[in-house]
Amino acid sequence: MLTAAGLAGAGQSVSPSDRIRIATIGFGGMGMGDTKYALSVPGVELAAVCDIYDGRLTRAREVYGDRVFTTRDYREVLARKDIDSVIIATPDHWHATLSIAAMEAGKDVYCEKPMVQSVVDGKAVIAAQERTGRIFQVGSQYVTSAVYQKARELVQAGAIGRLTMVEAWLDRNTALGAWQYSIPPDASPATVDWDRFLGNAPRRPFEAIRLFRWRNYQDYGTGVAGDLFVHLLSGLHHVTGSRGPERILATGGLRYWDDGRDVPDVMFAMLDYGKQASHPAFTMSLRVNLKSGVPDERFGFRFMGTDGVITTSMSSLLLEKAPPEREPGYSIDTFPKAVQEEFLRQYRQKYPAGDQTPAKIEPERFAPPSGYDAHREHHRVFYQAVRSRKKPVEDAVFGFRAAGPALLANTSYFEKRMCHWDPDAMTVRG
Repeated sequence: MLTAAGLAGAGQSVSPSDRIRIATIGFGGMGMGDTKYALSVPGVELAAVCDIYDGRLTRAREVYGDRVFTTRDYREVLARKDIDSVIIATPDHWHATLSIAAMEAGKDVYCEKPMVQSVVDGKAVIAAQERTGRIFQVGSQYVTSAVYQKARELVQAGAIGRLTMVEAWLDRNTALGAWQYSIPPDASPATVDWDRFLGNAPRRPFEAIRLFRWRNYQDYGTGVAGDLFVHLLSGLHHVTGSRGPERILATGGLRYWDDGRDVPDVMFAMLDYGKQASHPAFTMSLRVNLKSGVPDERFGFRFMGTDGVITTSMSSLLLEKAPPEREPGYSIDTFPKAVQEEFLRQYRQKYPAGDQTPAKIEPERFAPPSGYDAHREHHRVFYQAVRSRKKPVEDAVFGFRAAGPALLANTSYFEKRMCHWDPDAMTVRG
């Protein structure tokens, strides 16, 4: 029997023509969470779930009822005519393949970030969106967040003057935050479609840890850069209107989680953004640390400009401004006395003496209303686009402009070199 959670919109005043039937491909932590948020949107109904681990298919039926179709084979989902849209929440190495196949099958797509595992796949996803006319949105909720909408408004209104530098950090300080996900005791070749999980990844014997902690491995994930840098770049690009950086340099290492993973757990990157129509040239620093010695996650931005600073978290914004200097001051002690006197005479002609105490500017604060959830809002925006047939902000082009530089941070780290990116053409330079 279908549970109350099974069909979102049950009892809601949504006409049958406005109902959207969805399928989730990849029913792990993000897939299950995305499904929950999607079903909070009136008129959205869950029709199918696909996963290569049988236990997750069983869990889908436990939560949403036996009427939900379940399968290991995504092709059976895409062949169904009663499905309008799919959520893709698989390991990263499947994102491009599934996104393109889903759009070509006539489905709208909500794809978890990063949009692609490899830079070479970005243009193909963009082409599929343009060719099919389907709605496509990447799942990085900072683009929709009310905090970053406010930051965008302030930055583009000149509240901090000319942008000069941005700092961003996303530190995780728990085992689960460092991708040490639980491994089910029944995981085996009998309960897992191992070959389908591997897809185009290198062949290897079954290892449950590589499936259930796939973010730790380059074969399936994108490490710190694809999981976390891409969030920060998505937020930055939305706030500034930027198309992307021109140079990327990254460093870091495996400092704590020496558990067999082959990606770093500490990463630092510097990105140079050239002058664009929407913003002046500025420099950005990105930092992720998966073990900082404090019990909570640390996330934030500092947008620094010539007239002020905006500091943000996921749930707050602080705008601080210093009053402009009334005069530049002087340092003349090393000049001869006569030269000092002449300097002061000319200086006071230009800056007459007066009250030199700067007026204090009180900081401005912003927070979303109580109960606001950026994840839920991001899904609402997607299904609004599905109904209106208007491209959302975080479409395939936006998604690739965030994923491309993030993935080049990996290239820079592993190859120990600076990478060059053309943000207009969305191609690697050199």
